Amino acid sequence: MIVLRYVFEPGFFASGPVHIALAVGTVVAVTSAVVGLFTVMRGQSFAGHSLADIATTGGSGAFLIGVNQFWGYLAFGAGAAAFMEMIGVQRRRGRDVATGVVLGAALGLAALFLYLGTQYSSTTGASFAILFGSIFIITSSTVPVLIASALLALATVVALGRVLLLSSLSPDIAAARGVPVRAVGAAFLMALATSVALSAMIIGAVLSTALLIGPAATALRVTKGPVRAAAVAAGIGVAATWLGILLAYDSFYWPPAGRGWPVSFFVVTLIVGGYLVSYLRRPDRGKVAPEEPDREHVCSVA
Repeated sequence: MIVLRYVFEPGFFASGPVHIALAVGTVVAVTSAVVGLFTVMRGQSFAGHSLADIATTGGSGAFLIGVNQFWGYLAFGAGAAAFMEMIGVQRRRGRDVATGVVLGAALGLAALFLYLGTQYSSTTGASFAILFGSIFIITSSTVPVLIASALLALATVVALGRVLLLSSLSPDIAAARGVPVRAVGAAFLMALATSVALSAMIIGAVLSTALLIGPAATALRVTKGPVRAAAVAAGIGVAATWLGILLAYDSFYWPPAGRGWPVSFFVVTLIVGGYLVSYLRRPDRGKVAPEEPDREHVCSVA
């Protein structure tokens, strides 16, 4: 019990904001892990990073007009995803060009909205909350919306799992087999935008990519198979979120007392640290690397 007193500061288990933070953080971490796994496998990490930056525009715009930040994150993310899919092509180079064009325009608007928000509002800390998150100020009325959005994004990715894998390996083969590649890609981008909006609520728009990509990339390094990787990524994301919330709460009691550190710092540090630790696993030098499987065979299995 004495050890627990040093780990958990007074009032941690009785705090309402902590309960909300743990519940929302768990759901968001699991959703981000699963969506992030397919994001990494499909080579769309840059798109995820761009949607995170674009979420800054939505959050600052929502603050400017007095709307909940989540709706701004979601609206601008979904709109940007739809626009990127509309003007982009299926090849990776075309996707990157389309993503870059949308990102540049969105960041320009974000700069304008943040400037106007600081000029015409007396609310302090709003810009910091938009950029770096503040999970402890999420209201209980927002929780059902966040959980419902997370479950919808998670269900979309799980339902499209097989065709997402197939179209990731070879869009041409997937199209030849009757898979609506463009529609599948658009649906996944919407789920990705939702996941980014959710993670922006807890660790901020700028850092939301860490929760999306970090656990998934780490899991893919230490496991084999998409199901096992998804479980490991979810575990890493939840552990980093829970421990980040605990450390952020405890930091209010660190000297100087009353000046806590942000949750986003701890969560991102833990995720990056876990990814770096995965490099300590040395591959078996005695084993010969297997030959790359035939793509036709892999797709037939998928």
